[in-house]
Amino acid sequence: MKASDFSKPIRQSSKGIIIIFAFNAYNFVRRFFVLFIAFGISLTKKKTFAHVTPTVIFLVIIGILIVLLVLAILKYLNFKFYLSKDDFHLSTGIINKDNIIISKSKIQNVYIKQNFLQQIINVVSLNIETAGDNKSEISIKALDKPTALKLKKELFTKSNSTETLTDVVESRNVFFRVSLKRLFLEGISQNHLRSFLIITSFVFGLYYEFKDYFRDLKLKQGLEELIHLDKESLLNIIIINTVFILVAILISLLFSVLKTVVTNFNLEVVENQKTIEINKGLFNKVSLSLTPSRIQNIVIKTNRIKRYFDLHTLSVKQAMVTVKQRKNFVIIALEKEQLKHLVDKLLVNYTSAIERSNPKGYYKRILALNMFALALIINVPGFILFGNIMWYINIALVLFSVLYVTVTYRKAFYKIDDQFLTIGSGFIDTTTNILEIHKIQAVKLKQTIFQKRIQISSVIISTASKSVKIPYVSETEAKSIYDYLLFKVESQNRDWM
Repeated sequence: MKASDFSKPIRQSSKGIIIIFAFNAYNFVRRFFVLFIAFGISLTKKKTFAHVTPTVIFLVIIGILIVLLVLAILKYLNFKFYLSKDDFHLSTGIINKDNIIISKSKIQNVYIKQNFLQQIINVVSLNIETAGDNKSEISIKALDKPTALKLKKELFTKSNSTETLTDVVESRNVFFRVSLKRLFLEGISQNHLRSFLIITSFVFGLYYEFKDYFRDLKLKQGLEELIHLDKESLLNIIIINTVFILVAILISLLFSVLKTVVTNFNLEVVENQKTIEINKGLFNKVSLSLTPSRIQNIVIKTNRIKRYFDLHTLSVKQAMVTVKQRKNFVIIALEKEQLKHLVDKLLVNYTSAIERSNPKGYYKRILALNMFALALIINVPGFILFGNIMWYINIALVLFSVLYVTVTYRKAFYKIDDQFLTIGSGFIDTTTNILEIHKIQAVKLKQTIFQKRIQISSVIISTASKSVKIPYVSETEAKSIYDYLLFKVESQNRDWM
């Protein structure tokens, strides 16, 4: 493939056959993973499964792999692309042929990715996102890196201009590069509740699928014999539960640290003349660009532990970006001054020195009601499983609820000036959401019949990437915010992208 000529239909690298085959094989295994495990367990107990011998199963697997390889070759041969003056052209399909034409002006983002297999065979994938729905992504799975970089540059080159999204190479400046130490500190200072829930869901799901097999292993009886559990001893029960909780917390901590290091390995932020480039990843490397004109929201997160280590996270929400890709628009482990510099780069003239306003005390009642509902949900199975021990758990639950309501209300605020809207929230993490007013797509008031009686309302503000909420302010204040935001949007002659 001639890396410098995109004017004629060309294919990706022949190594793309390997990538397509591996991708198809992975999807096949993932779809039938439980079935494969069932086959394996059955074959360990007896030499056949539904009168099918291991030899026949092996031959079937070989046949499936041959079919997947043939499909990969056909997909490779029928996947061609080229560039015209103003458009990107793509031809794909085996039986049903698709010819796609995308105007360069409609291209929103171009990402370069490299998973573990692509690193081994030394190719990258180039992904093109357009101004369509969240699934509008085209992926060229196997290009050498110089070709991918040149194609990315050509896709953002306008016919009447030499200006591109990728700035001049000479202006490239590595502004921030994360160290392993800061990645480790970032991992241990995260909110581990999500990791705990993921691991718990996985364990329960695995147990549900193979509970009969686990029952045959008699794990429960073995555990009882090991610890000599006395059901009448409250102390033994407390010790076992404490050990279980500590092990779960440790596993959640290790999971968070490992995930943080793998996802953000070699994270670097490159400051170009007009854009900011993010490069990161160990097994899945990504390279993407942030352009101020495309940014809809900026989210800043930290917490008490992270502030002690001077760690801040900056998330950028862009328009028409897939949910999966949004996870990559995150820069972690920033120092406070580095965070301020990036915010100033992405949001010109933003200032945090504005008087903040808080929701009404009604917000506390809503938070307390939510915690009361959660307590009811927990107590129903809790008394069945733990009996009178649940009363002690409820004491801790009440203390936690008071802490949750107090901290969450204290962190809730909003600030509005001529150009920006800032909304704060959070419980464990302190979250600051910033958006430019001229990029607002819609504003609406939300009020229940109970809130109408006491003249309380919430304001929902939507951009092209997400919606944010100013919760539970007075009806007069909500109407004032509503009118002001609509006036600013309609009176400013500025595009939202």
